[in-house]
Amino acid sequence: MADGEPGRIGFDSRLRPHAHDPIVHPELFEGVLARRVIAFAIDVLVITIPVIFAGMFILLFGLITLGLGWVLLWLLPPASLVWALCYYGMTLGGPASATLGMRVVDLEMRTWYGAPCYFLLGAVHAIAFWVSLSALTPLVLAVGLLNGRRRLLHDLLLGTVVINNDRRAAALRHGGWHGFANGL
Repeated sequence: MADGEPGRIGFDSRLRPHAHDPIVHPELFEGVLARRVIAFAIDVLVITIPVIFAGMFILLFGLITLGLGWVLLWLLPPASLVWALCYYGMTLGGPASATLGMRVVDLEMRTWYGAPCYFLLGAVHAIAFWVSLSALTPLVLAVGLLNGRRRLLHDLLLGTVVINNDRRAAALRHGGWHGFANGL
């Protein structure tokens, strides 16, 4: 911005190039799809366990109150949805740009132009993922096999890319898997 030019606010309409090129930096995409599946399983556990405990609490509370507490069971489905959206929004929108499952397997999410993820994008990403998973169950991973960046359908729609984090990418760049396993 030049001196004297008014500051711009709002949407930036400039076209930006892809920040992560699989030809120049293949280490960013090595093994991403398989580790995304593992991260998904971990995230499902992290989301499900508190919901199960809440359900058990409501059932016990209903027994203690002679059935009156069971009225709270209608709150469980919407509370579960809010919990899942907050989980994805806060973890993907956090400093690591990764859910707990993604952190375990050294993945992070970025926008296609390289910026970190933010809360709203993380929550919308979760919604798009669950909708595409329910509509295209076995085919949801097939899209990732057909492109070099290993992006799934919801990643393409939202402009996100899941890559190896800096630590894993550096280890793969300098020593391959053996160097990473030895703590490089």
